[in-house]
Amino acid sequence: MIKFKKYRRSQIAELRPVTQDDIDMFIEYGDIIHRFNTQEPNRVVSISQADLENGSPKIGDMIARNPKSHDDQWLVAKKYFDDNFEPVSSKEYYNETYTNPDQV
Repeated sequence: MIKFKKYRRSQIAELRPVTQDDIDMFIEYGDIIHRFNTQEPNRVVSISQADLENGSPKIGDMIARNPKSHDDQWLVAKKYFDDNFEPVSSKEYYNETYTNPDQV
């Protein structure tokens, strides 16, 4: 079996809070749908089985997205978010944006 290694993230993450509307949508449809589209399948936020079993989605959780593919979104549980993320300063955001224009 291959062992896990520890890695530090090198990019700024894009996240938003879970809202009551997200929770209501999850209750009604069984998914958080972030883009309705009549021409192609709806885009949904991925939620792990472990997070579902722990009561997510809930207020305090966050939704992350892939900066290069905004259709790729997933839930980040509140505890994991609190333990691993912190706000980015305006200077850090500016440096990331203008040295890495693909991240905009």
